[in-house]
Amino acid sequence: MSLSEQVDHLLTLSLVPPGQRVRVLDVRADQKTSHRLSELGIVRGATLRIVQDDGGTLLVAVGDTRLGLAHGLAHRVQVVITEEEQA
Repeated sequence: MSLSEQVDHLLTLSLVPPGQRVRVLDVRADQKTSHRLSELGIVRGATLRIVQDDGGTLLVAVGDTRLGLAHGLAHRVQVVITEEEQA
């Protein structure tokens, strides 16, 4: 996917529906928050899957690990839907 196509499909993690797989493009947060997210595996290039969205907390799969992220935090993670899910 070209850069212009990625920009067309760019959204924040907080807007992704359950069941969707995404690839992290960027984390727009302060250094402390970015570092904590990187410790959890949420880094540029990582593939994530949205497991559940209860309106307050987003349950995200990072490999075999499940993480609960507040929507405000998830809103700082910019993602693109992965190719296999767009087809």
